[in-house]
Amino acid sequence: MRSPAPPQPVRDIRPPDLPDDIPTPAAVVDRAALRANVTAMQDAMDRAGVRLRPHAKTHKCVEIARLQLDAGAHGLTVGTLGEAEVFAAAGVDDVFVAYPVYADAARAARLRELHERVRLAVGVDTEAGVTALAQAMRGATEPLDVLIEIDSGGRRCGVRPDATVPLARHVEASGLRLRGVYTHGGHGYRGPDARPDAARDELDTLARAHDALDAAGFPIDVLSAGSTPTVELSARAPVTEQRPGTYVLNDAQQVALGAVPPTAVAFFVVTTVVSDAVPGQVIVDAGAKAVPRDTHPLLPGFGWLAGTDLHLRTTNDYHGFVDVPESTPRPRVGDRVVVVPTHVCPTVNLHDELVVVEAGRVVDTCRVAARGRNG
Repeated sequence: MRSPAPPQPVRDIRPPDLPDDIPTPAAVVDRAALRANVTAMQDAMDRAGVRLRPHAKTHKCVEIARLQLDAGAHGLTVGTLGEAEVFAAAGVDDVFVAYPVYADAARAARLRELHERVRLAVGVDTEAGVTALAQAMRGATEPLDVLIEIDSGGRRCGVRPDATVPLARHVEASGLRLRGVYTHGGHGYRGPDARPDAARDELDTLARAHDALDAAGFPIDVLSAGSTPTVELSARAPVTEQRPGTYVLNDAQQVALGAVPPTAVAFFVVTTVVSDAVPGQVIVDAGAKAVPRDTHPLLPGFGWLAGTDLHLRTTNDYHGFVDVPESTPRPRVGDRVVVVPTHVCPTVNLHDELVVVEAGRVVDTCRVAARGRNG
């Protein structure tokens, strides 16, 4: 079986120098690349005059969040109340849950407690969701801030711009406070050519929502976009805030999309070849519990072996299958290889800690504090 060659930029991804004694499989972060990514994104948003509120679902680590905040980030974005609780406990005092939180009985008390501790906002896109939030916040001294999610073309969550006014009226009648609108240009992930169109869609739908709300007497402060493939393309008026997440670590799909250069990849999974008993393949110890089964149309398999044309074709729980054509030198049992995952965010969520390396040494570890906080 012939292993498809990766796109040239993905082939150019190189891991940092690594010590030989890291137990595998291990999630490894290149500290120099991490810091460069934090600085570059903050500088880009500062030049654009747009606030940066990075999405912490990518790294789930307090230490990395502090790097972003110290560089100038304007609070954090998270995807769940559990993530918000972790970062609030670590002292982050401005958090946006960019998700249509449904405040059922199990979440109501947690939501109120968070609201009392930090400057909190949550996403909404249905009247039922607004009603549940209002019931959960009954008796609070300050109204909960919400942002209405706008569908800019990803067809995941969110209302169309012309549906914002009725929902805003329901927000007001329910005793909540409308802070703004937000969108996610997720359709920019479809391919390199989709990124500019998705960015234009973000700008257009946010502008239309703003104009509709303003005409109806609902002034708003925040027009928030969020997607690493579109962030620098849509960082201009009327957008006031950007919420990229993946940019801080990056992965194979971001490079294949042309969103970042190969040198911006700061995250790798180090793994060991444990078997070559079957001709034409080797098995590594990074299976589905170390690298998720996430794919992208541009990239076969679940991750590339850095510096090679080989990829992680499939996985069992603890087995990673790598096909090796006859014309390609086959890694030997005991060799260490480095996987660049297709999608970094769920990969991080599989690991208890990130091993931070620089100049061939382990210089730190970061506990994945929000690992598993999925609700």
